Amino acid sequence: MRKIVGLLFIFIQCAAFSQNIKELNRFAENREAEQHAVVLRNSSGIIPLKSLEGLKIAFLHFGNQHAAVSDSIANKYWTVEGIYADSIHTDEGFNRLHDRLKLHNLIIFDLSAETNFSKELLSFITDVESQTKSIIILSGNGKNLDRLAKFRSAIIWNRLESATAASLSAQLLFGGVSAKKKLDKGYGHHFKKDFGYTTHKIRLGYSVPEAVSLNSNFARGIDSIVYAGILAHSAPAVVILVAKDGKVIFNKAYGSHTYNGTSSTKADDIFDMASVTKVSATTPAIMRLYDKKMISLEDPISRYVALTRTIPDKSDIKIKEALLHEAGYTPYIKFFELLKPGEMSRDSSFAHPIKVADNYFLRANYFNEVMWPVTLRSSGATRGKFVYSDVSMYMLKEVAEQVTHTRLNDYVSKEFYTPLGMRSTGYLPRNRFDRSRIVPTTENDNWFRNMLVQGYVNDPGAAMAGGVEGHAGLFSNANDLAIYFQMLLNKGTYGGKKYFETNTVDLFTSRQSKVSERGYGFARVTEKELNANKGYPSEKAFGHSGYTGTYVWVDPVYKLVYICLTNRVYPDDGKTYGVSKVNIRAQVLDRVYQEILKSGMQAAK
Repeated sequence: MRKIVGLLFIFIQCAAFSQNIKELNRFAENREAEQHAVVLRNSSGIIPLKSLEGLKIAFLHFGNQHAAVSDSIANKYWTVEGIYADSIHTDEGFNRLHDRLKLHNLIIFDLSAETNFSKELLSFITDVESQTKSIIILSGNGKNLDRLAKFRSAIIWNRLESATAASLSAQLLFGGVSAKKKLDKGYGHHFKKDFGYTTHKIRLGYSVPEAVSLNSNFARGIDSIVYAGILAHSAPAVVILVAKDGKVIFNKAYGSHTYNGTSSTKADDIFDMASVTKVSATTPAIMRLYDKKMISLEDPISRYVALTRTIPDKSDIKIKEALLHEAGYTPYIKFFELLKPGEMSRDSSFAHPIKVADNYFLRANYFNEVMWPVTLRSSGATRGKFVYSDVSMYMLKEVAEQVTHTRLNDYVSKEFYTPLGMRSTGYLPRNRFDRSRIVPTTENDNWFRNMLVQGYVNDPGAAMAGGVEGHAGLFSNANDLAIYFQMLLNKGTYGGKKYFETNTVDLFTSRQSKVSERGYGFARVTEKELNANKGYPSEKAFGHSGYTGTYVWVDPVYKLVYICLTNRVYPDDGKTYGVSKVNIRAQVLDRVYQEILKSGMQAAK
């Protein structure tokens, strides 16, 4: 037995050593690819792409063996259609491709040393760039550079022809990495030695832990925590993302959508954000209005929500009190308990138009006639104390919609999600995405619907309000959330665009309460955590959790963005399996901090 255990130990050690070598090789490949990446034409400043709204991009691949990598990375920034055009050789074929591209307004030509630079292809590039904005990416040796001299399109060249080089070129295109290198020698009559443009990093990049001085070993520590959590029925589906120093260095999906299901979790799966909605939709809407001086945090909510003006305990409540959860609102209202026979229906109709789940509909005007009057009459009688309340965000949604004259879901999509490139984020996801991309929250919510809830907000109040509320209703994936919270870490700037003034971000994310550690809308590091003497988190850290098992965390001192998405309430909010003993989100975050501190100490030595 001892011999078997010893052999098993040796096997594990060898596997770990092999993985270390693999990760170090990836880091070396990244460094080498960076050394050989040059932007050769960019007088128009098109690289990196700044405004993404309205772009319809086609990525035309000619002979690149790593085209799938290019498409995968590019689609982390914006919707890009990859077209494999290796088999096209004739004028007729290129003419057909030309017509296929009529709805695209940006064409990326992906060329390599393996590309057949025929006169037909060169003529096609000339034809396309004369009518449509274009960029050329070339990988492999420089023998073909002189062929590109006659084109006016911007050019990205990497001497290497590898998956790493393909990833780096796609990131250069969108500003995930910067370009600083110059040609080390001349190529033909047009590209001379020391020629090359400098571009700047304006968005998240995608790299390996070693790129930020971390050891890839920490990934196995995360694996062990998450797998233990799944085994303990903490959640069937988990996605973890870690970004440091503006680089996503870990993004992995675990488990399946359900414990006994066959739908494996994917890194871009969409989750119900629950209360992460508060800081990813409602709070940024209020921040934007504050930023533009359209509201003051000292304003009474009654200035915008007229029905509160005659209610004694609500008429003078300020916007800032609601953001701090100190307004005295009741924490939560079980609106589903107010339902009467006939107010729900299995069929959609004029009388029952509000869809709360598949084949389940609420009667018309229920929010205005029942929910809102009950909300206005409710009272927590705790004003001045910190009492976490969903009702505060119901109220702030009404403020935002009154000032903008726009539904909250439309406003945040237009102002934030679309320009940031957050294409999987928004309310009412079943209107836009295939059900298979959305992780189910509960199989049987035991509160309200008593059925599978997938793609409809788990929170009953938000569902009964039509799926769009201030406290819940938002759906997103890990990469999108990383983009949004990196923007906050950047003090309001991302992709070359300013979304908030620096002072606004600092104000909302710093401590603003005398009775709690809260910021305006944001949860923050607690005194208990600061006094734990672990060296983390920093006193500037902020984030929020969501009831369904979602968690976002930003630490400006460590330049860290951490996303943990789970469906911990599956299948029935813990009633089947009981309370789990594995707190995945907290344990993984601890692991990340420990590795950062360890790498810092090693660097100091």
